[in-house]
Amino acid sequence: MSDLIRGVARGEASVPLSILDLATVGAGDTPGDALRTTTELARRAEEWGYHRFWVAEHHGMPSVASSSPAVILAHLGANTRRIRLGSGGVMLPNHAPLIVAEQFGTLHALHPGRIDLGLGRAPGTDQATARALRRSATPDADDFPRQLAELIGFLDDAHPAGDPYENIKAVPGEASAPGSGRPPIWLLGSSGFSAQLAGLLGLPFAFAHHFSAVNTIPALELYHRTFQPSDVLDKPYALIGVSTVAADSAEEALRRARTAALGMLRLRRGRPAPLPTPEEAESHPYTPAERQFVDDWLSNVVHGDAATVRAGLESLRERTGADELMIVTGVHGGAARIRSFELIAEAYGTKDISR
Repeated sequence: MSDLIRGVARGEASVPLSILDLATVGAGDTPGDALRTTTELARRAEEWGYHRFWVAEHHGMPSVASSSPAVILAHLGANTRRIRLGSGGVMLPNHAPLIVAEQFGTLHALHPGRIDLGLGRAPGTDQATARALRRSATPDADDFPRQLAELIGFLDDAHPAGDPYENIKAVPGEASAPGSGRPPIWLLGSSGFSAQLAGLLGLPFAFAHHFSAVNTIPALELYHRTFQPSDVLDKPYALIGVSTVAADSAEEALRRARTAALGMLRLRRGRPAPLPTPEEAESHPYTPAERQFVDDWLSNVVHGDAATVRAGLESLRERTGADELMIVTGVHGGAARIRSFELIAEAYGTKDISR
């Protein structure tokens, strides 16, 4: 049982707290620096009692070094012992389902009982890069249910009779390790499509509140309304990703959060770059429209000192009914990123609980 779960049992944390990491690359740093920070953060997160640690697939973004989740997860597994590790997510239409089954079957064989397979249907990039990834002119996210069924067939070694892949085995996989099970599948989304599909299939659901806050409650309501019990879950289980920045003062937290806001503004304007420094964010000559964008973005970020952040997270949990909170902290500077998660662990009483 993780420290965080002990904290939940003692009333210190109301729901499990987890981490979604993008291996954020800040101005002046390299992707190698970002990945080393991700590794250190995963080690610390395990010590501090976070429940799971996921990495997300993105491509062609100078501020994000997590383009290859399976590779990163193998490395993180070798540098941790207990914390659950997973993808938040693998963008399934970018990959052949058999490849994903083999990659995560390998991860499960290396780190049994610790791997989650979170799946999304967006490209995780711009359309030109998506074409390069998928080798097709028109990426078809609507084909996702068929791809998902194919992937599950490979993971379970259970393609129906007459299926063209009936005799193909994913190795490593269930067929090569009878009785070992497979990584649990999560569906990820920012709208109602994946919420409804997760509900109908009886799978756990992860919603991207951090960039689609207006859709959070409708999507979770749809998930609960359509949920059908399955071999995986008896009842719905949903987590939400939450942009969160904690610092030793409210002023410093806001200063750090603005770096992510400016980074997102540049991305939306078609000028992606490594995440700017706090000084860049402070001195940027914002137009009125840009200032409004930044203010709107920051309104969905839980930021402040540790006590303020805990209160904000608890309020969000109560409003949404989420079963788990997954914190996303994309700020300039590895030390600031790690410190934010440390402060949140302290606020929830999960840090330094004896094992």
